[in-house]
Amino acid sequence: MWGAPPARKQVEPILYIQLDGQGPRYAQLIRALKAAILESRITAGARIPASRALASELGISRNTVIAAYDQLQAEGFLVGRVGAGSFVAEIGNRSVPIHESGDIDLVAPLSDFARRALVLDDGARIPGRQHLDLRYNLQYGLPLTNTALASAWRREISRAADRAEFDYPDAQGLPALRGQICDYLARRRGVSAAPENILVVSGTQQAFALASRVLLEAGDTVVLEDPHYRGARQIFSTYGARVRGVRVDQEGLVPSALPHRARLAVVTPSHQFPTGALLPLARRVELLDWAVARHAWLIEDDYDGEFRFGGRPLAALKSLDNDGRVIYIGSYSKTLFPALRLGYMVLPTSLVAAFRAAKWLEDRGSNTLEQAALAHFMASGGFERHLRRASQTLRARRAAMLGGLRKHAGDAVEVVDSNAGMHLAAWLKTGNHIDCERLAAHARTRGLGLYTIAPYSLQNPSRPGLLLGYAGLPPADIEAAMKLFGRCLRESGLIASTSP
Repeated sequence: MWGAPPARKQVEPILYIQLDGQGPRYAQLIRALKAAILESRITAGARIPASRALASELGISRNTVIAAYDQLQAEGFLVGRVGAGSFVAEIGNRSVPIHESGDIDLVAPLSDFARRALVLDDGARIPGRQHLDLRYNLQYGLPLTNTALASAWRREISRAADRAEFDYPDAQGLPALRGQICDYLARRRGVSAAPENILVVSGTQQAFALASRVLLEAGDTVVLEDPHYRGARQIFSTYGARVRGVRVDQEGLVPSALPHRARLAVVTPSHQFPTGALLPLARRVELLDWAVARHAWLIEDDYDGEFRFGGRPLAALKSLDNDGRVIYIGSYSKTLFPALRLGYMVLPTSLVAAFRAAKWLEDRGSNTLEQAALAHFMASGGFERHLRRASQTLRARRAAMLGGLRKHAGDAVEVVDSNAGMHLAAWLKTGNHIDCERLAAHARTRGLGLYTIAPYSLQNPSRPGLLLGYAGLPPADIEAAMKLFGRCLRESGLIASTSP
């Protein structure tokens, strides 16, 4: 008589996984099992090893394996069957097409906005993020080092934190700050505005972005001075506007060159960027008349109007606006420091509701803590004390640069000095744009950071020039930089034979 056949021993499935050694072992095991499932190394319905067997195989505790299995069941990667074990759940097609380069195919194409943003992306050229190893960096936009400001700002932030309300911010901006902005503009820039017309934003870039959303349709024409602030061009082009440049001469934008039709024009009348020209009154009036006649908007970018070294700052274009066509933009990036992402817009009443709604959708409001700190800093007089000290510092640095250029560059460059701002425009009297780029490249090999004006133009300016920032270096370093600049001019063959 044949006996009953012996029971067949259950064979554990083989599973090839490897822990990555990062973090707790149960988390490593979860990642490893997820990867095996998502990469289809374990197919749907396959049984996974018993906890005891896998623990033995990997040299870890059984409790660790049980914890990982429980988590994977909770997330839907595994299903447990009483008396049978754990199995891979059916989670659909997990195959992901991979290019030979390793890039994952997008499920859907990028939007037109995203494609334009990628084409126009220029993040590597943001001031302060390149050539940090240069001994003398004359890049425009570098912050003015001020230890007194740093100490004062720490106190203001601490004070604001002690009194902070941790609710969502007002999308239009903290009322106390908006009130201080109005008071400051009335006294210093000749702009009469009510707090209800102020919108606090995260700097000039957000102001341009909001203007693009609120005022423009794709294909609308936007006028920029040529040359101009490159960030404005990137924003408006990314939003689909047709950007058109308008000629600038020694007095700033030429109103007679404005197009017959445009939706918006961006201007820097108090200190044209980057040439430094000051727009005279007659041209300001002509510009305002153009906007009224074309039902166009004007954005006045008053990026450094506070810093003038020959009398009081000029009144803003907005102070002449009787028809509600000018949107005034101010920023604290230059007056305080770039890391403080706060600025403001003075809006015509007809636009306030739309801009406030757009701002709310964008980020629900700017940082309340920093707004509160800034409001008290302005109310206490600290902001204007800082401006006076900063103006004295900048005046000394500007004088050092002008003196150094006269001494070491001779008549090889023509300097445009408007008694304002944080930079100078220096136009080469000989050579072309290629020579100017070669000069900048050669200077970098000597430890001197020079930057050409050409990238700020839609078309190359009529002559080659340099944008020389002086905010980031003390006078002694600026004098040494100008001596090195003269040496680089000679080595590049750009000092005329008649120069001393």
